[in-house]
Amino acid sequence: MQRRDVLKLAALSAGELALRRSAAALSLSAPSPASSTVPIIDAHIHLFDPLRPGGVPWPEKSDAVLYKPALPARYGSESAAQGIVGAIAIEASPLASDNQWLLNVAANHPVIVGVVGDLIPGTPSYLGDLERLHGDSLFLGFRYGNLWNRDLAEDLEKPGFVDGLKALAAAGLVFESANPDPRLIGAILEVAERVTDLRIVIDHLPHATVPTEQAAREEYWANLRVLAGSPRVFVKLSEIPLRVNGKLVTDQHAYKAQLDAIWDVFGEDHILFGSDWPNSDHVATYAQTLGIVRGYMAGKSAGAREKYFWKNSIAAYKWRARRTDQPTL
Repeated sequence: MQRRDVLKLAALSAGELALRRSAAALSLSAPSPASSTVPIIDAHIHLFDPLRPGGVPWPEKSDAVLYKPALPARYGSESAAQGIVGAIAIEASPLASDNQWLLNVAANHPVIVGVVGDLIPGTPSYLGDLERLHGDSLFLGFRYGNLWNRDLAEDLEKPGFVDGLKALAAAGLVFESANPDPRLIGAILEVAERVTDLRIVIDHLPHATVPTEQAAREEYWANLRVLAGSPRVFVKLSEIPLRVNGKLVTDQHAYKAQLDAIWDVFGEDHILFGSDWPNSDHVATYAQTLGIVRGYMAGKSAGAREKYFWKNSIAAYKWRARRTDQPTL
């Protein structure tokens, strides 16, 4: 078990842990894809091709699960049967040229409704790159946080960084976080306060390590509540599935307390679905990932399910439909 999984388990109640221990004997009770009439936009997938000339920065060659092409045709073959009608591709590379690579791949596959790239505000090429990429309607914004050896809290103080975020907001594009922890949540709050018209998406919040020390834990949730008070801040329920002793936890109740805590803070208007495909293959199949999510959402109203599975992604990203089966507001 990974250290982050251990810490996540420690944050749960004893009752939840007991449910997880018996999870292997239980099965998913989520509605089948055929019974669901809500179209789904997957707001978090990754595309890459290790076979291309020069290879890729990620995943590593040693990763037997991920080190193979993850391209729209494969994604479509795994997701279409689950009711997915579109997806947003999130960068998986710090290479400046891969912004265009990702856009080029998406252009030929209308299942991809948008792309979130990788830019570094304050660098000499930033404003020019932002303007060029913004010329493509598929470019929705960029991601910055705990990856590629970056530190948002520290980088906010670098010359031109905040001005770069203001330019992003002026363009009507999204700032997305990466792999949240308490320090990153604090930095995102500072971004929200310093660039008040910027739309922000916080990814993988269920997978964030919540502090166990009381004061730090209270500060973490206090920061999230302040962020939730902004109409421009959204969060993804992504990276949800968990393995215990090598087995996927399938009992819906084992996830409920953790997901309820996020839902109760942000509310049904600011939460959206992301699978984290194919990175999620380390833990669960696409069908299993969606089954866990569907099971949790089965307890919500029909209106809340629509918001979660597609409406909130439009509010957050402003993506445009490319196929007739992709919903519009």
